[in-house]
Amino acid sequence: MSKLTLSLLSVMLVAATTFSQDLPTDYLPADFHKERRDAVREKLPPNTAVVLFANAERNRANDVDYIYHQDPNFYYLTGYKEPNAVLVIFSEEQTDASGNSFDEIFYVQERNARAEQWTGKRLGVEGVKNQLGFTMVYNGSEFEKFPLDFTSFDHVSFVDFQNDYRDKPGSADLFDLVKTFKVKANYPADYNPVRNDLYQRMATTTPDKADELSEMVERAMERYPELQDDELLNDFVEANNQEIRDEIKNKILVVQRSSNLDSSILPKVMAELRQDKTPEEMKLLKKAIEISAVGQIEVMKAMHPNMSETEIQGVHEYVYKRYGAEYEGYPSIVGGGHNGCILHYIENNKTKVGDDLVLMDLGAEYHGYTADVTRTIPANGKFSPEQKAIYDIVYNAQEAGIAASVVGASFRDPHQASLEVVTKGLMDLGIIKDAKEARVYFPHGTSHYLGLDVHDAGTYQALKANQVITVEPGIYIPENSDCDEKWWGIAVRIEDDILITENGPVNLSGMAPRKAEEIEEVMKQPSPLDSFQLPKLD
Repeated sequence: MSKLTLSLLSVMLVAATTFSQDLPTDYLPADFHKERRDAVREKLPPNTAVVLFANAERNRANDVDYIYHQDPNFYYLTGYKEPNAVLVIFSEEQTDASGNSFDEIFYVQERNARAEQWTGKRLGVEGVKNQLGFTMVYNGSEFEKFPLDFTSFDHVSFVDFQNDYRDKPGSADLFDLVKTFKVKANYPADYNPVRNDLYQRMATTTPDKADELSEMVERAMERYPELQDDELLNDFVEANNQEIRDEIKNKILVVQRSSNLDSSILPKVMAELRQDKTPEEMKLLKKAIEISAVGQIEVMKAMHPNMSETEIQGVHEYVYKRYGAEYEGYPSIVGGGHNGCILHYIENNKTKVGDDLVLMDLGAEYHGYTADVTRTIPANGKFSPEQKAIYDIVYNAQEAGIAASVVGASFRDPHQASLEVVTKGLMDLGIIKDAKEARVYFPHGTSHYLGLDVHDAGTYQALKANQVITVEPGIYIPENSDCDEKWWGIAVRIEDDILITENGPVNLSGMAPRKAEEIEEVMKQPSPLDSFQLPKLD
């Protein structure tokens, strides 16, 4: 190592020691991530190796990358926030050539003084051991030569690759790690994760579920043209009795024995674990939600007709940063008037919101956990009669959806309860004449899981205690809709983050007003931004 490299490394180590006391202290502890890895191990079939890769670095333009964000599964199991890493978990203890036992291996990004001068300190092998509690840790460059025989396992489970990463100069980047894995695991060029999952379902389905699975296979073949020539899938769809399906099942078992690769086990295990929140997770998730609720309140105070959608977005996100939230959980949605009818509108470039309703769907991400809170408010501080009529329907629909969010309920129950209220409300106002038309103005679902992802992993089965879901009904009436013109351009969504408990639903984002009258009262309050003036620019 050169004197220059040693000097740079020394300076950076001193700096890291000096400033470490200023870092947040409420991250998830190493014990949490270890316990989660143990939980994965308990759910794996015997003789299984799990291989999980860190998220890709993604280019923004030229030599600028987007701010790096770790894959949620990877963070959940490791606490590691850097790219170019791979985690291997074994269902049982393994033994190396020296007789040492281990049940996981972690390959991480190597320390590099020159790179760290530009992009910040890396943990490296020793940092991962000391801070994240791993024992068997290597630099990523050692993954290729480590004597790990993936063919000796009954299952090698992984999340299939999206091919959205680049091959950067040097070795041991994500491209090289994935390439090495594919060689070690005999990854076939035509591997298809959807087909793998369907084969798995076909091999394990019971006769009473066969017709339902046949419909699922048919829908998958329509959606993915590359599956349409698959002989086994076609035979299963066309089978008209259980005897034929049993023959197909036997053929699938032969196919499965020819390869131990599996991209369905790990996603299912992660969904089962991540949908149920631990107390450590709830502490961070509640903070993200409360930060987002405060953002809504402060915007209500600051709102006026001359504000732009971009400025409104900026106020929300300033509140997030003021509380120490690292990111937004998803691109912020601020839609005035007709723009609110675009469900995932993110341009946010309308220069004046005027007298329109402003739909604001935003969420802070705090230490990996994201909120998802939506409020719709009148830019001028007062709902018009038409705006309030639609708003009250959505409010009542949300109340019904929240009330239906109870232990044991079907995941669709909150949606069905909300949809019934929306349908009746739209018919009472004469906006629709047939109940089926409600889907025109309420085109999305009502709930999803919330956690490390805004649309978090989960099984979407019956609701259980310690799960967090959204309840977010909406009505959207675009211009030129088939109804009275007075309703055009009105868009309302109200979204809250609901904790499922044995004692009923708890609205974690309830501090942000939801009733129309309460919103109007908050909008009368002064804002700290009232006196914040910037010079005019040409």
